[in-house]
Amino acid sequence: MASATSAAATADGERRRTRTLRAGPLAALLGVALVAALTAAVSLGSVDIPPGEVWSVVAHRLTGRAPEPGTRDLIVWQLRVPRALLAAMVGAGLGLVGTAVQALVRNPLADPYLLGISSGASLGAVAVIVLGGGLGLEAAFGSALGLTVSLAAFLGALGAFSLVWVLARRGGGFSPLRLVLAGIGIGQFLAGFTSYLVLQSGDEQRTRGVLFWLMGSLGGAVWSQLAVPAVAVALGLALLLARARGLNALLMGDETAAGLGVDVTRLRREIFAVTSVLTGVLVAVSGAIGFVGLMVPHVCRLLVGGDHRRLLPLSALTGAVLLVVVDTAARTALDTQELPIGVVTAVLGAPTLLYLLDRRLERN
Repeated sequence: MASATSAAATADGERRRTRTLRAGPLAALLGVALVAALTAAVSLGSVDIPPGEVWSVVAHRLTGRAPEPGTRDLIVWQLRVPRALLAAMVGAGLGLVGTAVQALVRNPLADPYLLGISSGASLGAVAVIVLGGGLGLEAAFGSALGLTVSLAAFLGALGAFSLVWVLARRGGGFSPLRLVLAGIGIGQFLAGFTSYLVLQSGDEQRTRGVLFWLMGSLGGAVWSQLAVPAVAVALGLALLLARARGLNALLMGDETAAGLGVDVTRLRREIFAVTSVLTGVLVAVSGAIGFVGLMVPHVCRLLVGGDHRRLLPLSALTGAVLLVVVDTAARTALDTQELPIGVVTAVLGAPTLLYLLDRRLERN
């Protein structure tokens, strides 16, 4: 019996070392995939532009040389490059938020969309857009990001997350199933109220624009819009990496984490704040994009294990690649119109959720 236990421990150690060694090459592979996905995103569209010309335009812009005359410089640099970069930032942010939330609640079924966080952020953003003093859709998606929209989205995300958490811990216990059900219920309630606010705008064009944005859209991406999400994602990654050991400890339960010297209450508050800020900023620039935060951490966890020192950066890279590819598909799938990103992610994410549910039921 002792030898069997020792052999099992040795095998488990070998698997962990293999995963650790695999994380570096996997990150490099994802980096190459991200560059390829960004190149394809800029190249493909109603007017296809060869990758060589894409990089020629980018090189001219980055080196400060005068761009070659023609409309391709406008298409590449002013329209497609900002959108592709924003897709990468939003995907990276959603991967980070999903990973942090799943560790926080110890539930691989959790993500900002299912827990109602995205719905709360959407409600806050739409309330400012529709009812805010003079702040219209153009102000929110024009040359500036609209810090007021981001702040409102953050407050909505924080409020929704707090409400879901309180409901899930009623009676002093904690049930992952209750958490997911509370998130779905709160999310649907907030989504209904958001739709009501949109219909009260009295402007048909604005109503259609906001409804399309709520399903996920990067169509309004401009260069001046990239600074805030870039800073938010970079700071979010740094802050979460600094707390990676605490997140690892949380997976073993609050009592075990406290026994390892982790201030569980403080850590949970910090993760609440970071994920709510990130979700608010991402929703403000892209709308509510579901299931990315569910799929990405699960796939990365299967590949590299549950150590958040490896899981967080790989989730960010995987999310970036995934959303750039999804946005390109949503933009080019139909000749006559653009699909909302949320439609594509739902088609991919719903089967993933059903698969995870089925596995958990079998395990129980």
